[in-house]
Amino acid sequence: MRARDAFLSLGKETKIMGIVNITPDSFSRDGCVEPREDFTRKAVVRARALIRQGADIIDIGGESTRPGARRVSAQEEIARIIPAIRALAKKGSVPLSADTYKSLTARHALDAGARIINNIKGVRLEKSLLKMIRRYNAAVVLMHIRGTPRTMQKNIPEHDVMTEILESLRKSIEICLENGIKSDKIIIDPGFGFGKTFDQNLLILNRLGELKELGLPILIGTSRKSFIGKILNKDVGQRLMGTAATVTAGILNGAHIVRVHDVGAIKETVRVTDAILNERF
Repeated sequence: MRARDAFLSLGKETKIMGIVNITPDSFSRDGCVEPREDFTRKAVVRARALIRQGADIIDIGGESTRPGARRVSAQEEIARIIPAIRALAKKGSVPLSADTYKSLTARHALDAGARIINNIKGVRLEKSLLKMIRRYNAAVVLMHIRGTPRTMQKNIPEHDVMTEILESLRKSIEICLENGIKSDKIIIDPGFGFGKTFDQNLLILNRLGELKELGLPILIGTSRKSFIGKILNKDVGQRLMGTAATVTAGILNGAHIVRVHDVGAIKETVRVTDAILNERF
């Protein structure tokens, strides 16, 4: 995968995307925005800690995408994430990803040094955003979502979710290619928890390998998700082992990148799973 001047070799070793939420209402309760606090400093400290623990990419977001979350303006999102991206980029850190679907935020993030745009609305791409990604030679994550964060868990269809995901992502990929974004800059994400039922999340993980037919790197974001909590009857802060299980299953079924909160612990999970998969030590 190429992202501006960065290159990530995907295949033998699963890459870890560490999560930095600069939000007051993240479902995972790890947001860096708190009253009267230097949230930029806190976000940078967290990002550097995740890098030391083994993160290959840092994903920085300024708007919660939990079910029912309120929309944040581009100006507010920019104020939250751009100073942290700029500070981290100056230190020559690992590739930085901006978790946004807003063109204005994306432009500021790319100007500040981000190399990847992680777009939760990957199946409803704005042409202005596509042109920007192409112009900056950046990479993009295309995620499948039903509805919006505010509506996505209401009236969820029960039909074959994998067929829908494949068709939607295939269409998004075609749009990217038509707008000049090369295939080595596109990552796909089935969107665990984004408009899916409990059973559908498990089915996606079980049949993740079907996404291989699209011929692009697969990213999964299962970390601390509610379907894990339902299985274990555990609060969001107690889902590490469940997350590790989903990461293992995801890698064995074809995931190239795992997006997680607990990088240090998941790094061990990834190393062992990669060793099993590649029959190496």
